[in-house]
Amino acid sequence: MPDIAPSSAYEVTQDDRSMALLAHFLQIVCWWMAPLVIFLLRRESPFVRFHALQALLLQICLVIFWISGFAVFMVAMFITMPTSGTPAHHEPPAVMIVFPIFWLLAMSSWATVLIIAVLYGIKAGRGEWAAYPVIGRMARRLLNT
Repeated sequence: MPDIAPSSAYEVTQDDRSMALLAHFLQIVCWWMAPLVIFLLRRESPFVRFHALQALLLQICLVIFWISGFAVFMVAMFITMPTSGTPAHHEPPAVMIVFPIFWLLAMSSWATVLIIAVLYGIKAGRGEWAAYPVIGRMARRLLNT
C-alpha cells in the first residue's frame, strides 16, 4: 500500500511529527499505553491520530497473539501431563517441545514490533502518512481518512 496522505489538505506540523514518532517509539517500552495516551491527547490532529491508532492496533494484535499462544501452550501442557511418565520425570512433553516454539514465536513477534516501530517512527518523523501493511487500512477505516 503506497504512502498516500488522506484527501484532506491537512498541514503536518513539527509537533505532529514528533508526537507521531513518539507513538511509534514508545510502544517498544510502554506497549499499548503510550499510543493510547497520545491518541487521546492529540485527537485534533489527524496525522497523530492515524499513527497512534496504528501503534495501538499493533499492540492489541500482539496481546491477542501472546494470549492465544499462551493458551495453546497451557492446553498442550495439560493434555500431555498424564503421559509425563514416572514420578522422577515430572515435566510434561509440552514443556520440552511446545515451550521452545512458544518462546521463539514470542521473541520473534517482539523483534518484529521493534523493527516496525523504528521504521514507521522514522517515517512519521519525516511527516509521511506511512501505513502498516494490514493495520494501516484498518486505522484509515476507523478514522474515516
